[in-house]
Amino acid sequence: MTKFIAAAIQMDTQADKKLNLQNAVKGIEEAVGRGAKLIALPETMNYIGRDELKQAELIPGGPTFNILAEQAKKYGVWLHGGSIYETKPRDNRPYNATMLISPEGCLVAKYRKLHPFDVIIINGPFNKESDRICPGNEIVTVDTIEVGHLGLSICYDIRFPEIYRLMAMAGAQVLLAPSNFTINTGRDHWEILLRTRALENECYMIAPAQCGIKPNFKANGNAMIIDPWGRILARASTDKPEVITAEIDLDYVKSVRQQLFTLANRRPDVYHMTTTTKGSPLS
Repeated sequence: MTKFIAAAIQMDTQADKKLNLQNAVKGIEEAVGRGAKLIALPETMNYIGRDELKQAELIPGGPTFNILAEQAKKYGVWLHGGSIYETKPRDNRPYNATMLISPEGCLVAKYRKLHPFDVIIINGPFNKESDRICPGNEIVTVDTIEVGHLGLSICYDIRFPEIYRLMAMAGAQVLLAPSNFTINTGRDHWEILLRTRALENECYMIAPAQCGIKPNFKANGNAMIIDPWGRILARASTDKPEVITAEIDLDYVKSVRQQLFTLANRRPDVYHMTTTTKGSPLS
């Protein structure tokens, strides 16, 4: 299909894992009721608390995967699992990993967050995620045919444009960025970063989000779906769980790329630095 409805689910995930999963299922049901064929959940959708290690699960095979796989199969939809903590053998740091589940309930792609969120914000949060979370080491795209070629990322990755350009060059048409952005950075950076990644790569951007008060900060909310021209098609509120939907038109991706040529006009033949000695004259 070249046109379909996509949904981004905004959640207020807390430390009650059972309740969080119940809320995720409710969001999926609402998205299905609104015609969504691709449904995306936010970062750390099943648990946000102070005990990440004990909440880590297998992907596939863990309880969260099994619940999401059941929902994907029940409704015949593509389900992007936001992210959860994934068990890593022989390491006390789990991965922050996302999963893409097919309408048959099968795991078809898994991505582990490349960039841990290490920040010290003046009058804001201090976070050194690299102390607690093991970074992944692979950029992942997957061509679903039905709902397009998807590029996978998680939250803080959005500040690293290199991976999005590589995904676009690999054929990605729809970028996914499930997030738990802080209000301190999100109110100034979230929209700008999402729209820029979408328009510079001529892709749709689907960005589910967390809202509410977390252990160390207030979450930014504002889940968004953005088109390849950089226009916001749907936007959630700042402070409450909700489901947003928008039509994705894969032919429109092709149309934009035939107008702006951002990808076609790249110059990899000169993308390297030439250094000169300070103060030396050029010939």
